Amino acid sequence: VQLQASGGGLVQAGGSLRLSCAASGRTFSSDVMGWFRQAPGDEREFVAAIKWSTASTYYADSVKGRFTISRDNAKNMVYLQMNSLKPEDTGVYYCAADPSTPWYRSAKYSPAEYTYWGQGTLVTVSS
Repeated sequence: VQLQASGGGLVQAGGSLRLSCAASGRTFSSDVMGWFRQAPGDEREFVAAIKWSTASTYYADSVKGRFTISRDNAKNMVYLQMNSLKPEDTGVYYCAADPSTPWYRSAKYSPAEYTYWGQGTLVTVSS
């Protein structure tokens, strides 16, 4: 199982980035796919999630209205479009998969609920 995150970089405040997560090695069609981030010295925190089967989306309050999560079934890809970036959005962004939450339940926000993790991609927002 592999989750390959990419698309990070350095951007000025107010700018945009799109992160990509390539999923392979198993069928993810029943999973919840999530994006998390971790700033230096901080705990890993939930950013957004999407149910692969229904495309239902979930967002942390801090990113609502600025970030959009989406998925492409044909390509087995999950994306995180990040607009109006702020310095506090800086961190390593991780793609993760939760295969356990049923489609009729809400996505989980705790990193402990996610089984598979990518290697992370660094996002740096300068002020």
